[in-house]
Amino acid sequence: MGSGFDFDVDLHRGAGAFVSGESSALMTAIEGRVGQPRPKYIHTSVSGLWERPSNLNNVETWANVPLIINHGADWFSGMGTKGSKGTKVFSLVGKVRNTGLVEVPMGMTLRQIVFDIGGGIPKDRKFKAVQTGGPSGGFLPEKLLDLPVDFDELWNNGSMMGSGGMIVMDEDSCLVDAARFYVGFLAHESCGQCIPCREGLRQMQRIFDRIVTGEGREGDVELLLDLSDLLKDASLCALGTSAPFPVESAIKHFRSEFDEHIRNKRCPALVCMDLIHYVIDETLCPGCSLCRKECPTEAILGTHKGRHTIIQEKCVKCGNCLQVCPAKFHAVRKAPGAAPGKELPISAPTHASTGGEAR
Repeated sequence: MGSGFDFDVDLHRGAGAFVSGESSALMTAIEGRVGQPRPKYIHTSVSGLWERPSNLNNVETWANVPLIINHGADWFSGMGTKGSKGTKVFSLVGKVRNTGLVEVPMGMTLRQIVFDIGGGIPKDRKFKAVQTGGPSGGFLPEKLLDLPVDFDELWNNGSMMGSGGMIVMDEDSCLVDAARFYVGFLAHESCGQCIPCREGLRQMQRIFDRIVTGEGREGDVELLLDLSDLLKDASLCALGTSAPFPVESAIKHFRSEFDEHIRNKRCPALVCMDLIHYVIDETLCPGCSLCRKECPTEAILGTHKGRHTIIQEKCVKCGNCLQVCPAKFHAVRKAPGAAPGKELPISAPTHASTGGEAR
């Protein structure tokens, strides 16, 4: 641009670990070592990459620099909110008609992004939640759809901007199972350097696993919240301190789903396989026998042109019957409620005893 100043850019391919999104862990990965965060009393501006003073920014930040130079700071700051200037790129995916990368000015509401840009929920299903910020982001329910999307608003409501992920969920999504999935991912991606993150996430994963299989106990929700506090207070880096976001937001906004899973052994969204069963509506069954022929365990009884029924004790929930049942009949469906053997009452240990078990 005629300034007389120029420089070269060298690209280093990172190790690919999720924890390398943390600044100091990224630096160790660039150096060719295992991506693990450093103690925060060592500032990267003093000793960063190869122990030299370093300035680290997200690639999305650098992508804005040429535009700001060419158009001026006033142009850039004219977009966005008071605390979050410019635009943001989101990966809009999930239960939404228009998926893909979208770039919007900071401050646009979730409703505008999901319904105006995303086109709303397919098949006119009911919106349930949207998760922002990637695996460590929180679930934001329908009552927060008019929330302006910027760094401060998302953080103050239990989520984050993060990597720019935006996953839309509808009425067929189970928030207990969704939180379990993200806890499992974060447990796998933890570098294992600090005990609160490594062991805390493993304990969370075990609790979620038993909840979605019908073995949940009274006090499990409180134990998840206790572990969330532990991770936020004692983890070394942002992977651990932000990992509780999906857990806490799911419990805060969808506590009734946790209660259904734990107390009644039911998954209202019909997602958790151990808490549902397949049934045949005999009033709709034409007796075509397609389901019976495709059942691998011979759990379906019936004759050609006669009514069919499923023997629950033999059903392995493969879903073949649901897939082959002609759409015009809709005779086979999922039903809430635990399968035989899951309906027995589970003893309810005290909150103190479950806390001792986890720690």
